[in-house]
Amino acid sequence: MGQIVLGVGDYGASNTPGEDVKTFALGSCVSVIFLDPKTRTVGMAHIALPDSSINKAKATEKPGYFADTAIPALLDMMAKFGCNKRGKGMVVKLCGGANVMDTNDTFQIGKRNALAIKKILWSYGMGAVAEDLGGNFSRTVTISVSAGQITLSSPGKPNWQL
Repeated sequence: MGQIVLGVGDYGASNTPGEDVKTFALGSCVSVIFLDPKTRTVGMAHIALPDSSINKAKATEKPGYFADTAIPALLDMMAKFGCNKRGKGMVVKLCGGANVMDTNDTFQIGKRNALAIKKILWSYGMGAVAEDLGGNFSRTVTISVSAGQITLSSPGKPNWQL
């Protein structure tokens, strides 16, 4: 039973039974999760910022860091597992986008990330069927490849499913 661990700006996919895809401590970052029922492939990106135009070099080096580069990169990766390159038939879920450090709600990075991601998904004709966004707490997200189940955890809270 293996595990693919994603850091900030990483993305990954798997269709290996028994494997998990996991990311820790989503604060204002948003996790985009794709599940392809046809190929039994799951994919996730840990997105930090909405738009790569602020740092094209970083977007080239680490496309998962920005919403506008992460989603196409993750779809390309999942296409290597036999998934539709445009995401057709995939189930989409979103997690994160919290306001954990901006006590005055000045920058609204979590909200901006979620909105940018939704706009990009819509351009592909996709939309999230479930979300766990906002709040003021971080989330750790684990996807079971075998069950297609998404488990979220946060310090001081019982685990929950999305």
